[in-house]
Amino acid sequence: MTDFSDAFGSAFSLVATFDSALVEIVGLSLKVSLTAVFFAALIGLPIGAAVALFRFPGRSILTVFLSALMGLPPVVVGLIVYLLLSRAGPFGVFGLLYSPTAMVIAQVLLITPIVAALTREVIEEMWNEYEEQLRSLGAGPARALPTLLWDGRFSLITTILAGFGRASAEVGAVMIVGGNIDHVTRVMTTTIALEVSKGDLALALGLGIILIALSIGINGAAFLIRRMAEQKYG
Repeated sequence: MTDFSDAFGSAFSLVATFDSALVEIVGLSLKVSLTAVFFAALIGLPIGAAVALFRFPGRSILTVFLSALMGLPPVVVGLIVYLLLSRAGPFGVFGLLYSPTAMVIAQVLLITPIVAALTREVIEEMWNEYEEQLRSLGAGPARALPTLLWDGRFSLITTILAGFGRASAEVGAVMIVGGNIDHVTRVMTTTIALEVSKGDLALALGLGIILIALSIGINGAAFLIRRMAEQKYG
């Protein structure tokens, strides 16, 4: 019990004093996750909106496929990216394996289906509600797409926050493609896994505290954004 209490005390001390190792790990984690979320939003938002608004052969299959990819196992994504970026792979010449860039690529593949599938649901619901009005103004699906994306921005921000939550908590894929290299690709989740295996709980608990704080912050932000949307649009 004493060792456990000491570990908690040391963990809070690391957080409170902004320990340099902890700050470095948290900084890299946020950099990788935020970069991945940015690119996932650029890809996923228009894809989800297009699937919601346009009718084309295979649309239902694509909708099911996007929803299925939301539960894609991270280790499978990590394996795919590893094979693509390894020396024997088609992109091995770029030397991206075991780098933050490889971790961003893996997280983009994980997050994009989440953003796209949730965006499709939001935009489809809005299109069903406003289709008649928009068509009366001469706005078909193509012209309505940017309008609906803007009008649905509050709901879409919560979608992006969901993607960030998935990215920040991811361990399997980034471990495979990043290698958990100290000062290079060591992020919060991989550090926690490593430190626990070594029996060094202080740093692991400190990072765990930060992850929990991030999770609470993300959910709190999503709640506030939903409340703002309800107040604005009734």
